[in-house]
Amino acid sequence: MKIRPLHDRVVIKRTEEERLSPGGIVIPDTATEKPIKGEVVAVGKGKILEGGDVRPLDLKKGDRVLFGKYSGTEVKVDGEDFLVMREDDVMAVIEG
Repeated sequence: MKIRPLHDRVVIKRTEEERLSPGGIVIPDTATEKPIKGEVVAVGKGKILEGGDVRPLDLKKGDRVLFGKYSGTEVKVDGEDFLVMREDDVMAVIEG
């Protein structure tokens, strides 16, 4: 991938939602919502503070995260869809 986010931004690749309901019914694309989970594929250098210092990001490449349904900006790079958003828009890191 040839993209590097600036400052406190991260690039996230959405993970596919389960297309099979618990009862075994296949859910079509038109009925599924956009996933709110993803994997961090790139992070910026950090947030620039008022004094000029740079605070490194808490997120790192490979983290699985939760974010808001309408967070970030969708971009297409090398035929793949990604989200670019600020670290503040990420709600949680999924551990385990």
